[in-house]
Amino acid sequence: MVRRLGELEDAVMTRVWQWNRPVTVREVLEDLQQERSIAYTTVMTVMDNLHQKGWVRREAEGRAYRYEAVSTRAAYSAALMNEAWSTSDNPAAALVAFFGMMSAEQREALRDAIRVVQLDEPEERPR
Repeated sequence: MVRRLGELEDAVMTRVWQWNRPVTVREVLEDLQQERSIAYTTVMTVMDNLHQKGWVRREAEGRAYRYEAVSTRAAYSAALMNEAWSTSDNPAAALVAFFGMMSAEQREALRDAIRVVQLDEPEERPR
């Protein structure tokens, strides 16, 4: 079961995912401070919590840590969608409703994704 990230956890993870490299608490703090007033200890606690929850791994560097994402934002989004879909009592209806909410650009991205998946699957052979 995937637990949705909290607002501050998401803000931190967004930076970790975007930068796509090991990051320090100080780097994340300085970027977050461009948007809000936040303490170093708050960011450190959030990053430690993300480590405890398995979202990031960390490696000691002197007296601090460098944190790196365990998976991608896309994998997180996919897990959330799968969780929501699998809890529906009518998965087909849920998909139809979801597709109905999509923009034209999102539907095109869906078509592209289906083409990619179909290319990866071995062709069925007639029996």
